[in-house]
Amino acid sequence: MVVAGTPPTDTARSPSSGRGRPPMTERRREIVRTQIARAAVRLFTENGVSGTTGDDIAHALGISTRTLWRYFPTKESCVRPLLSEGLDRMADFLRACPEDVPLVEYLEGERSFDASAPDLEAPVADLIRMVDREPGLKAVWLEVHHTAESVFAGIIADRTGEPADSLPVRVQAATLNAALRLAAEEQARLRGRDGAPAPEMGPLVRAALAAAARGLPAFGHDRGDAPSR
Repeated sequence: MVVAGTPPTDTARSPSSGRGRPPMTERRREIVRTQIARAAVRLFTENGVSGTTGDDIAHALGISTRTLWRYFPTKESCVRPLLSEGLDRMADFLRACPEDVPLVEYLEGERSFDASAPDLEAPVADLIRMVDREPGLKAVWLEVHHTAESVFAGIIADRTGEPADSLPVRVQAATLNAALRLAAEEQARLRGRDGAPAPEMGPLVRAALAAAARGLPAFGHDRGDAPSR
């Protein structure tokens, strides 16, 4: 928990920090953001979004509401760090994938599709299930994926030499993004069923990416059928 009366403050970057490592204040900031996100999800689950205020979230952590708003502009946006974790992991995989190895093949080699791959945490699954009935949370969920899609496009562009705003790169980034979003929504939905064990996240992501790789199905006469008149 964040200790009351000791909110993190910004200080100058230490010249002794290791290269590539964020300063302590930045690491501390990310820790506090995650603590706020977990407290917000717990309160949203218990009391509903409309029944939870920024004051409630701040009080649960022992910080001032003013400090809370320094981290997030709205109560719904407090959950953003939990929603972006899986997308950040995929971005790291995308950067690490060798140029001559297909992404799905690389993910298989990294055992990313195994049953032991990280599943949605219960609070994150609860949060995703709330998305459809809570417009504020849905806006955050879609914004997180919109941001991730731009990151994916930049990584794909660097690897292919194509402009990040070119149609092929944007389609590839959007396809990867949609597969990840739908896999997460599917596991969250199935975890919400009483007594029904949900499939692991890894196989769901594999299935979603495989469906994306197959492309659109044939329609009408493209499948050999006579066109309708």
